[in-house]
Amino acid sequence: MQRRYFIKLLAGTGAVMMSGLDLLLRPLLAVTARNKPAFSASKLDEAMLQIFDGEPITASDAIAIGVHDLVENGAVVPVKISSSLPDVDTISIFVEKNPNPLIAHFKLNPRCEAFVATRIKIQFPSDLMAVVRSGGKLYKTTKFVEVVEGGCG
Repeated sequence: MQRRYFIKLLAGTGAVMMSGLDLLLRPLLAVTARNKPAFSASKLDEAMLQIFDGEPITASDAIAIGVHDLVENGAVVPVKISSSLPDVDTISIFVEKNPNPLIAHFKLNPRCEAFVATRIKIQFPSDLMAVVRSGGKLYKTTKFVEVVEGGCG
């Protein structure tokens, strides 16, 4: 009787561990699925072409960038992006003069609020651009950020 109990316990523990392993590996799969050419591009135009494939982008006041105008240390810059546009699918953050301008590309669930907050690096005083895909179209807004000490070195 104890042998059967041990085998059932072992099988149950294995099933729980496998489901937990799936949860641990999911973030790694997301990293491998990223657009490597866009993230490794050294120019803003290259990165935007890689990620948006030349789609037209319209300027919009419905996107807000929450970042200080003057940043002392560019190594840790808190940024908040929000949008009042409906049906937001993605939010992308670019810093024009960084060695790699594409900073982040967030894919949102349709039920999510169009808001992301993160910390980024900014090397030189530069335009920070947020691009939002809403209803199948792309919208952007920019904000100039002055940096005293660069953070990408």
